[in-house]
Formats: sequence, structure tokens, C-alpha cells
Amino acid sequence: MGELLDSVEEVQPLKRGNIVEGIVMEAAPDADGIFLNVGHKAEGHVPANEMKSLSDEDIRQLKTGDTVLAMVIKSETYEGSAILSIDRAAGEIGWKTLQEARDSGKRVSGKIVEFNRGGAIVIAEGVRGFVPMSQLVSTQRDKARGAAKPDSSDQEPPGVGRTIELKVLELNRGRSRAILSERQAVQEARNERKAKLIEELQEGEVRRGRVTGISTFGAFVDLGGADGLIHISELSWSNVSSPKDIVSIGQELDVVVHRVDTEEKKIALSLKRLQPEPWDTIDERYRVGDIVDSTITKLADFGAFARIEDSIEGLVHVSELTPRRINHPREVVREGDAVRLKIVRIERDRRRLGLSLKQAEEEEGFTTQN
Repeated sequence: MGELLDSVEEVQPLKRGNIVEGIVMEAAPDADGIFLNVGHKAEGHVPANEMKSLSDEDIRQLKTGDTVLAMVIKSETYEGSAILSIDRAAGEIGWKTLQEARDSGKRVSGKIVEFNRGGAIVIAEGVRGFVPMSQLVSTQRDKARGAAKPDSSDQEPPGVGRTIELKVLELNRGRSRAILSERQAVQEARNERKAKLIEELQEGEVRRGRVTGISTFGAFVDLGGADGLIHISELSWSNVSSPKDIVSIGQELDVVVHRVDTEEKKIALSLKRLQPEPWDTIDERYRVGDIVDSTITKLADFGAFARIEDSIEGLVHVSELTPRRINHPREVVREGDAVRLKIVRIERDRRRLGLSLKQAEEEEGFTTQN
């Protein structure tokens, strides 16, 4: 008998602070909470106010035989069962999970439960944490500011109940302090998507994107996880004064992947390359001998440059400006002048166009006289 008694494992009493695994004995439909079998014929009671971390739906779905984790907050006595807390168990495990996330740099999920003037209160891994205003993304900051304004409405502000990704910035278990950042999590996730997208992109392929920003030097387009830049020179074959003349924020469009810099993680896009370059098809629109409307764009000692299309310019050599001898083209034309010119030479491969003012005037004058 003595040997038999020695072989029996000693029953360890439940101590305050222990986290135990319990089996649901009865899920009470009222506000009393639930009872758990924690082994060795012991049972514990989880009051309703110690299971607030469970949603109403989670509580309704609890059934006899389900397993849950709980923390002992009062040991079992001869007078009654041990008092357990699902909330504190979740919190204790949550603190460890958050610490591991901080050490490893992993992201965690958190549910927004409240906004205040300083930021947002979230529940992450069962721990109540704080996301400062500066660490919220723009949409959440707007909601936080709106929630901070006096409001007689009983409705929860927009955004409460939403789950967001977070990075752990600071933890102090003793002070129950957990500071988190949505901004860093969003940026990290975006960088990961960008790195993956850059590996997939092929120069010359066409992608669908959405314009997310416009600056003086171009437009930024989200390709589904990463932004690329359409430089102002790649927006159109024509001269562009402002990117806003071509695109608008929120616009969805097709773009050509012009260049991918894997080292700098930069994506150069082009809108104009969806269409043929005007020089490549110039023979389809013009012939030597055509007389065309044009605008003088620049003067030089050797002649005047003139634009016949938005992106097609040619040179009127000083000898082709007028039959008389002149010292400078300004004696005949000025920048901005609208003139009729004759095409005397087309060099498509070299992107050169020879034009003549005097021949146009002679020919049109001759035609007019006839």
C-alpha cells in the first residue's frame, strides 16, 4: 500500500497567478459566468466580469467540453471553488506575445476600442495598448480628432471595432504600458509588398495603377502595393506645363514600366509610351513639300526653331528665312510668332526636320497670284 501511495502523483494546489487549462463544465446563460474543470477533481469559477475579453458571440458559442485558459486569482478553499480569470490569462499570455513580437520585429493585430485626444486605445493580444496620434495613419488620425470633439451622440465614432496591424514600440509590464504604432506597421508592410512587386516587374510591361500623389516633377501611381513615379517628361509626348493637366489623384490608368531600380527600390513609369512616339509615325502625317502651320519656339544665330506639333520641332535655317541677307533671325521672326512653313527635309531616324519660310511664302504667294 505504501508503494502504491508513493507512485501516485502529488496533487499540486492551485496557486494565485497560475495559468491553467480548464474544461468548460457548464456555460451559464446568465451573468454568473462559467465553471471550469481544472483537473484533479478541482473546479474553478470564472465570473462574468473576468471574461470581458470574449465577445458576446464567443460566449454564446461556449459549450461543455470546450478548453480555455484562465488565471487563478483566488485559490480554492473549503468554502468554495477557485476564482479564475480568462481576461488576466489572456493578458499575461498577451504580454509575452507582445514582448516576443517586439524582440523579433513582427507585427501584431489590434482592435480599436476607443479614440481620445492623444490617439487610439486598442486591444492587442488581449493587452490594452495605446497608439499615439503621430503613430496612426491619416484616416485613423482623422477619426481620432473627430472623436475628441464634443458630441452628444451615443453612437461610437467611426473606426471603433476596426482591426489594424501594429508594431510594438514600448512595453512596461510593471506599469501595464504598451505603446504601439500603426504607421510603422503600414510602412513595413508596404515596403515588403514593394520589394516583392519589384522582383515581379518587367521593364516594358503594362500595369494598371491608381494615381496617389502629384508633384511639380511628376505623378505617383500605386501599382498594388508600391508606388512608381511618372516623371513629367513621361506623361505625354507633348510639352506638359503641370502634371495636373494630364492626371488627377484617384484616377485609375494603365502605365508602362519604364525602368526598375532593384538596388534603390525605385520604379519609373511612363504614360506616353502607351502611344507611338510622334517621330516614329511622322511619315504618315507629313511629306516633303507640305506647307504647315507652326510656331517659332527659339532663335539662334544660325536660324529659328519652329514647332509643327506638340512634340515635333524643326529648324528654319537662316538661309531659309528670307531671300535677303540678314544678320540675325530676329530681323524676320520672333519667338511665339505663328508662321506658315514648307517642309524641305524629313530625317525621321535622326529626329530632324528641315523647314523653310521663304519657300512657303514664295509658293503660297505664287499660288495666290494664280
